[in-house]
Amino acid sequence: MKRKLLEAELERVQQYAVDVTLDPDTANSRLILSDGKQVHCGDVRKNLPDIPQRFSPCPNVLGKQSLSSGRFYFEVQVKGKTAWDLGVASELVNRKGKITLTPQDGFWSKGLRNGNEYRAFASPSVRLCLQSGPEKVGVFVDYEEGLVSFYDVDTAALIYSFTSCSFIQKLHPYFSPCLNDGGENSTGLFQTLKVRDLYTVC
Repeated sequence: MKRKLLEAELERVQQYAVDVTLDPDTANSRLILSDGKQVHCGDVRKNLPDIPQRFSPCPNVLGKQSLSSGRFYFEVQVKGKTAWDLGVASELVNRKGKITLTPQDGFWSKGLRNGNEYRAFASPSVRLCLQSGPEKVGVFVDYEEGLVSFYDVDTAALIYSFTSCSFIQKLHPYFSPCLNDGGENSTGLFQTLKVRDLYTVC
């Protein structure tokens, strides 16, 4: 019964799935984007102009799509990675130098470190004790309600929610495949979203 309730909740938020395209103007120079749908971190920085939109030196990228009202949802496959960050970011977040992933700084995100340390980047960060590491993570945003929720798609379980958020600016999907860590973390971020049919955004 509990499983059916979890699945019903996940299906409800999946109705708001959007097709996310990664914005190359925001991508750190180490990141490699394919067809606007795939991202992984390379070992060498590309010679790209250091425009204000681009993250530097953090290996981050934003989605082109933005939300200033209503709801949206997207899914990301994280299988095989030892480190990653996912969530949403305000349009005017700091993109240069050291970046703090907290709601106060315009990021609502969670991530993985060292292969088994899951955290929600609140202030202070929250260690998440998960029975098993998710292979696919769903991110749901309700702008008016001030809600950002993360789901384990395969088990339909709610992982963590930021609640009572005060959104002022447009929100963009936020991704970081993190550094390669000597090849241990070279797998890319692969998104799988449901918009009537299943499709892939990586």
